[in-house]
Amino acid sequence: MTEEKKNEAVEPEATEPEAEATEADVKAETPAEPTPEGETTEAVTPEAETPEAKAEESAPAPAALTGVVWGTGRRKSSVARVRVMPGTGRILVNNREYKEYFPTLQYQNSVTAPLRITGTESNFDVLARLHGGGLTGQSGALSLGIARALRKIDTVYEEALREKRLLTRDARMKERKKYGRHGARRGFQFSKR
Repeated sequence: MTEEKKNEAVEPEATEPEAEATEADVKAETPAEPTPEGETTEAVTPEAETPEAKAEESAPAPAALTGVVWGTGRRKSSVARVRVMPGTGRILVNNREYKEYFPTLQYQNSVTAPLRITGTESNFDVLARLHGGGLTGQSGALSLGIARALRKIDTVYEEALREKRLLTRDARMKERKKYGRHGARRGFQFSKR
């Protein structure tokens, strides 16, 4: 063997990660540079290369900025598919204004409760498709759907919505009919003769 080969075998070269220094490492190690006025300025790394900036770039955009947020609500046998988007506070239910669709104040208050509690009545538009059940079930389903969509938009709303029980699915359903009975519990009329 020649001497060169022996030296290579004895002294391994630096591994690639140690040999390569990134630009950020070099900038971080550079001392303060003097300016013509005699003041010193510190070497500043660009914001895009800091770990915080990299995390911000890779994080998904908040739901409020991307446009439409979906929420699904259910109550009794009703299902509401709700879309919440930035807007002026308009609520459309099956292509009709909610005050026209829900004629009584009780149903209207139930629908707008999540928006009132979070203080976002005039910030978002709501488009909803409802099917199944009656007005009571549909208004409850719509309320739950709006509340779930608001929670997706900003988790700050969750505490207020949960405190008023607007994020809780009402599990009460119609009890099934049993055989040997008229309904779930009502028996057939008894005839003595």
